[in-house]
Amino acid sequence: MARKSRRTALIAIPLAAASLFGVLTTTSAQAAAPAPLTCRGQGVDAAAKIRYRTEAVINAPMSTIWRLQTDVEHWPSWQPAVTSSERLDHGPLRAGSRFRWTTPVPPTATTPATTLEITSSVHQVRRDQCLRWSGPAIGEGLRIDNGVHVWNFQQVEDGVLVRTEETWTGAQVEADVPTSVAYLGQGLEKWLTDLKTAAETSPC
Repeated sequence: MARKSRRTALIAIPLAAASLFGVLTTTSAQAAAPAPLTCRGQGVDAAAKIRYRTEAVINAPMSTIWRLQTDVEHWPSWQPAVTSSERLDHGPLRAGSRFRWTTPVPPTATTPATTLEITSSVHQVRRDQCLRWSGPAIGEGLRIDNGVHVWNFQQVEDGVLVRTEETWTGAQVEADVPTSVAYLGQGLEKWLTDLKTAAETSPC
């Protein structure tokens, strides 16, 4: 009887350990998946197949970063990928503001090289904290039905943590999701790099 009890105990230990490992793995996986970025409670398109998120710490004043990001008409001065940008209204960037901008895109296996014209509508703004806008991007031979873009800004010890997340929807870009995600990711990484460079070298 004692042998049976010891055998049962020896079997139970690895099972308990496996169970605990499973809990830890699940918890770690849940912790590794960050909550979607939002601005005033609104985020990117939760149903979108194409999404990308990235972040960086920028060693510059919040006021400089905010000015660069919200002065959309001057984007071409520090973002080589933006070839033109114009406000369709006046005053500070706010909910309801609209702007039109252009960016060239390289060819893919299914779409030609073209220049996208993007008309963005701002939906949420919280100064020095977040921005959210959306809109279609249309070029010759390429169309993104809707892109939703969220930016978050948070003061941290080494500067400002800037986080961004974007989704795309549309039959054409959804026909090749991996390629679309790759191109979206390259664009967002370059944007963030350019913002960091511009902010960190800008006179205060």
